[in-house]
Amino acid sequence: MLRVNFTYSFNLRALLLAGVLASLLPACAPAGNESTANTPSTGSGRPAPQRDLMMAAPASAGFDARRLGRITEAMRDHVDAGLLAGAVTLAAREGRIVHFDSVGYRDIESGAPMRNDTLFRIYSMTKPVTGVALMMLYEEGEFRLSDPVEKYLPELAGLQVYAGEDANGEPILEPADHPMTIRELMSHTGGLSYGLFSQSAVDDMYVEANILDANQTLDEFIAKLGAIPLRQQPGTMWHYSVSVDVQGALVERLSGQRFGEFLEDRLFDPLGMIDTHFYVPEEKVDRFAQVYSYDDNGELIARERFADANFLVEPNFESGGGGLVSTAMDYARFSQMLLNGGELNGVRILAPLTVDLMHRNQLPDAVEGIALGASGTTFGLDFAIIEDPVAAEGYSQGEYYWGGAAGTWFWIDPVEDIIFVGMIQQFGDRLPDVRATSRTLLYSALMEPNGVR
Repeated sequence: MLRVNFTYSFNLRALLLAGVLASLLPACAPAGNESTANTPSTGSGRPAPQRDLMMAAPASAGFDARRLGRITEAMRDHVDAGLLAGAVTLAAREGRIVHFDSVGYRDIESGAPMRNDTLFRIYSMTKPVTGVALMMLYEEGEFRLSDPVEKYLPELAGLQVYAGEDANGEPILEPADHPMTIRELMSHTGGLSYGLFSQSAVDDMYVEANILDANQTLDEFIAKLGAIPLRQQPGTMWHYSVSVDVQGALVERLSGQRFGEFLEDRLFDPLGMIDTHFYVPEEKVDRFAQVYSYDDNGELIARERFADANFLVEPNFESGGGGLVSTAMDYARFSQMLLNGGELNGVRILAPLTVDLMHRNQLPDAVEGIALGASGTTFGLDFAIIEDPVAAEGYSQGEYYWGGAAGTWFWIDPVEDIIFVGMIQQFGDRLPDVRATSRTLLYSALMEPNGVR
């Protein structure tokens, strides 16, 4: 198999001499000299964290460069085995990008190589972005987490709960024991469902209503949702759901702006997330990755998972739960802002305590953890949180993360001061566990950890 590996060197001097640093990292590097020679040092001898993303040698952030290269090798091996079309991976510690590589193909059929600036469908990695947008309004006093959702979205007032069927096959409904709160909405414990990832009578109602119709507005979505009962009582279980699409509607109602306009004005433009949109603009289509699944013989085949998915046209329905496209660098900027306590390059998005609130356990007392086989894991406000690294087979307590349906993944590690972003575009049972592999390989390359005393 032809191997295509667009791996970028991280020798700053070579990059500067080649004159390509600006093209690799648009709007990423701070002004001034990027040399770490005269910067303050930590106790370990490493330069003090600088917090704004910049390219750096792995050793400056405590990594073994040779071991770090195993991440690229692993992704390339998956490409060579026909399991992945291509991948982009990025890792930063203390604001220093120590790994940023692309391997394989953006489009196998055309032979277009994967590049660091490729655009991807990030699906549910949209959810943390929506959560941040909503918490910006929380900071402005627009709502409390304990407020009922129906206070701001009256279409959802008086929702009842599905309790089975009668002898004639008609739904039996019972009153909710309390109105769904915004805290429950943001922690997937409000009683909603998705119509996609579980089977129940309520999920069937979601499908019949075409609850995520790309042609509807957020107002029309909320009206549909208000006519369907809750799947379970609020606060009784963690159940993945359309909750974050409801949050997008909340942003619209509370801000008076269309959801996408709010994101552009208040989040994407200030952070320099120049490639994050609800669709791919025409001038960027040549950077958009093809999405793949596997045919009956296990071979890669270009195919969307969702029949009505079309990221080449501007949608009416701006899905806060899964509608964005982005790049590894854009999502790294978003992640670094959170790791920095709500600020990047001098732009303040959230206060440190608000960010901290988002990655604290927000589950009701009756809910011990989340589903999806995630042991040792709780849930905050639109993030999963590793509370027990041993049970979760992780490394740092308090790591928070999520992923997307087409295989994208990221995590933020406050203990080791690390962000990691991985981008692929694939569905299917043969998809390799790139998330677990990248985590193991990254931490096995970390020679100066903070978490070991």
